[in-house]
Amino acid sequence: MKSFTKLFFVLVLGFIIVSCKQAQEVTENVEEKAQETEEMVEEKVEEVKKEADSKSEGNVSVDSGVPQYTKVSGVSGNVNSVGSDTMNNLMALWCEGFSKYYPNVKCQIEGKGSSTAPPALIEGISTFGPMSRAMKSKEVDEFEKAFGYKPTQIPTSIDTLAVYVNKDNPVDCLSIKQVDAIFSKNRTCGGSSDIPTWGGAGLSDQWGAKPISVYGRNSASGTYGYFKKKALCKGDYKDTVKEQPGSASVVQGITEDAFSIGYSGIGYKTSGVKAISLSKDGGSCAEPNLANVVSGEYPLGRYLYLYVNKKPNQKLDPLRSEFLKYILSQEGQKVVIKDGYIPLPADVVADLRNQIGG
Repeated sequence: MKSFTKLFFVLVLGFIIVSCKQAQEVTENVEEKAQETEEMVEEKVEEVKKEADSKSEGNVSVDSGVPQYTKVSGVSGNVNSVGSDTMNNLMALWCEGFSKYYPNVKCQIEGKGSSTAPPALIEGISTFGPMSRAMKSKEVDEFEKAFGYKPTQIPTSIDTLAVYVNKDNPVDCLSIKQVDAIFSKNRTCGGSSDIPTWGGAGLSDQWGAKPISVYGRNSASGTYGYFKKKALCKGDYKDTVKEQPGSASVVQGITEDAFSIGYSGIGYKTSGVKAISLSKDGGSCAEPNLANVVSGEYPLGRYLYLYVNKKPNQKLDPLRSEFLKYILSQEGQKVVIKDGYIPLPADVVADLRNQIGG
């Protein structure tokens, strides 16, 4: 009897041990599966984030042929930028990125319009002259008169100049002739009549009779001159255009004025405005995006420039040379995308780096 009882307890104990091991294995399997599931979820979240980031940048990427930036020694000093308001954000972001390589470099940025860039370079008070248009022949002549050679022009990025309306405005597309008839007093693009109300732009109901409130830049701005040349066919602005000191002011005015229209760089777009499509010569409407700017279907694409005082056949000092190399690198061109503009192709970058000696 004692032997049977002893055997019984041994069997029970063995069963309990086996059951515990099985339970432990089940628990470990569950925990392992849970860990795998958590990792899969995290990976999926990252994929979704990357996809969202890609879509938010319009799938624009820097050309793989553009070189990475390489830090060098001996770079310090002050970067003084005087010129385009449109390029204020770009210059600030470039300076921020450049200063991470060279903490001893300090930047001062003044953006009152492209027309302030040439005099500042001539007077020697600026390191770079950012301009949202090319220098006029008169400005180049004045620089050459002062130094005996022409200023060096460096395209940095491609901008889409957008025509904005309030986010609630139902208009989606205008022709260049219509834009001219809204902004210009003499309609040199060929419009048959003035367009003072939204009815003339094709809207009806409560919008049709509303006067169009027109916003623009002041004459010191390169954007003012470019829009006058391309959208007004070199005509004159109406006296009723509400001239603003900066691009952000134009966008803010349109945000607060439901029946308004204006123009500014695409990098200044906010949730309060809508960038409308444009058509040339009565053709199809083209959105202000990368593909349409590159193809030429969208009529208001332009380079954004930096001008620098560089003597012919002489190298730039390390500060100016490296700053330009940074802009013309993977890192600098990613800043271009971040600020809503279009990066340069690799072949253009290669030519420019050769021009500045790098």
